[in-house]
Amino acid sequence: MENEYILTEIGNDHICRITLNRPENLNTFNTPMAMELDRSLRSADKDENIRVIVLKGVGKAFCAGIDVSEFPGKTAMEYSEWIGLMGAPMVTMNDLRKPVIAQVRGIAAAIGAGLVAAADLAIVSENARFGLTAINVGLNCIGPAVPVSRCVGRKRALELLLYGDLIDAQEALRIGLVNRVVPTEELDERTTEWAARLAAKSPLAVETAKKAFYTGADMEYHKAFEHMTGTLARLCMTQDVTEGISAFFEKREPQWKRR
Repeated sequence: MENEYILTEIGNDHICRITLNRPENLNTFNTPMAMELDRSLRSADKDENIRVIVLKGVGKAFCAGIDVSEFPGKTAMEYSEWIGLMGAPMVTMNDLRKPVIAQVRGIAAAIGAGLVAAADLAIVSENARFGLTAINVGLNCIGPAVPVSRCVGRKRALELLLYGDLIDAQEALRIGLVNRVVPTEELDERTTEWAARLAAKSPLAVETAKKAFYTGADMEYHKAFEHMTGTLARLCMTQDVTEGISAFFEKREPQWKRR
């Protein structure tokens, strides 16, 4: 199915680049774009040639939130369905096997900040700004606050949620919302380098690590260790572990087989 607002590029480097493409609207979410993004993420996750997904935006903004022109005139049921559609990509990214890297230039506000937080990793330009800004128009970003709170903690997330202020890239790095801040003119190059390093790892090991990390994060401490032990033991039985160790001793590049 052809997309109108989402661009997808799959390279020979095992990286899938998914791009929000409403630059004239600062890549704000409308219903079609939200649905297309969710579908594109799920499709990339099923493609065995893809090892890493990069999510970015066209133009001067990553995503400035939801397109409020869609807001008026809905019933309570329609609002519930609409809000669910808007938030679906944030839930989907958590469920994907493949790691998602958010590449952010400019504003990432409201659901845009939620997407950054929901991504597994984030690399951003020096001019990037982040905020849960919906409170400023009488709404709130309670949905995006879920992944944001898991990155930055409750007190900081509540401050962002209740005040609606924008923070700059360095503050986002300091509080743990993003991983790396790079010069704006180097963002594309540095993202590709970072994604390529991850794509060179064992896909099976990476996917297992992601799933186990999120599962364990919601468990009681001792149960989490039990879960991690069992997960690693199963990974030890795979051909890719044997191949990785053999390649290390033979000083060659491993040939991953996903099994």
